[in-house]
Amino acid sequence: MTQEERAALMQAHNTFANEALKRGLLTGGAPLQPTSTATTVRVRNGKTLITDGPFAETKEQLAGSYALNCEDLDEAIEMATKIPDTLIGSIEIRQVIDERSYPTSLPPCVPADSGSYMSHRQQIPDR
Repeated sequence: MTQEERAALMQAHNTFANEALKRGLLTGGAPLQPTSTATTVRVRNGKTLITDGPFAETKEQLAGSYALNCEDLDEAIEMATKIPDTLIGSIEIRQVIDERSYPTSLPPCVPADSGSYMSHRQQIPDR
């Protein structure tokens, strides 16, 4: 991706985030560093294995996420179609798990009504 393409993509994300914010839907989210900066942790047979970089060869990578408090799946789909990565990758929509379904011994992590969590994936250029 060229610098100009990256700048245009970031501007498109800014436009999306501003719309979601104005509509009162945006509750969180963040872009992620490239997979080359990742550290992968596994525990196998009681041993901790640490690997620098991505954990698997793949054609897509998680680029970031948005947490939107959508009324229903239809609104979540409508908003997902506006995320610029739909043009070059895919958007996965998931509901946040209602913390009330967990045992009371677990600390709350997100409000029960926090809505949908959308992750956007980008195609990884051929190496």
